[in-house]
Amino acid sequence: MRTETIEIDERYGSEYKGRYVFSEISWAKRSRILQKHTKYSQQTGQVIASDYVAIQAETIVASLKEQPENKPITLEKLLAEEDGVPVGLGELFSQIANKLNSLTREESTFLSEQSEEPSHTTQSRTTASAKSSDGPQTSSKNSQPKRFKRSS
Repeated sequence: MRTETIEIDERYGSEYKGRYVFSEISWAKRSRILQKHTKYSQQTGQVIASDYVAIQAETIVASLKEQPENKPITLEKLLAEEDGVPVGLGELFSQIANKLNSLTREESTFLSEQSEEPSHTTQSRTTASAKSSDGPQTSSKNSQPKRFKRSS
């Protein structure tokens, strides 16, 4: 996994001075963070609300593998509205965590482009239904799904 190390001087305060090591987190960890702070509609599954600050703070904490001995960075400190981390430091940590854990603009563009290859999926011409509990069912030859040959 990718890592990034930075050395912070006293520009954000002496309590934050020191060496910080960030590491890429797993896909599962990132997905759990997103799901924890996102509310979905039970009917449609669409996103109703997301707490982007909490998502970013948890991503930073999950990525932060080493910090100075006095442990100046905690989830509570990142989320604090009054006595939190300085804006510049929070933005720096966000940039590093995002760089390590997010798709780049080029990757995102590539994934969203229409593929030149033909689709390998076909739409079903039959409708699915639940089996009856009246015993084994017999099928007529005409109701069997057709097999398609794939041309190379």
